Amino acid sequence: MATGVQLAEAAGSKDPAIGLRAVRALRELAERLEALQVTAARDQGWSWEAIAVLLGVSRQAVHKKHAKGRKDR
Repeated sequence: MATGVQLAEAAGSKDPAIGLRAVRALRELAERLEALQVTAARDQGWSWEAIAVLLGVSRQAVHKKHAKGRKDR
């Protein structure tokens, strides 16, 4: 698996096939990282509102996206 730096460099490629594959991989990586951090924040007692502010989204958006399967839903 490529590192974040390698993916970022590939995303700037002049070859669209390389660049688009890298963009997709970066998007998937960002989604996984977001899920991990939201889970960590909720496990530490953070409110949906506090998480949403730092992600730059609404409380409802972050709750809808990440509350699935959580007991505190």
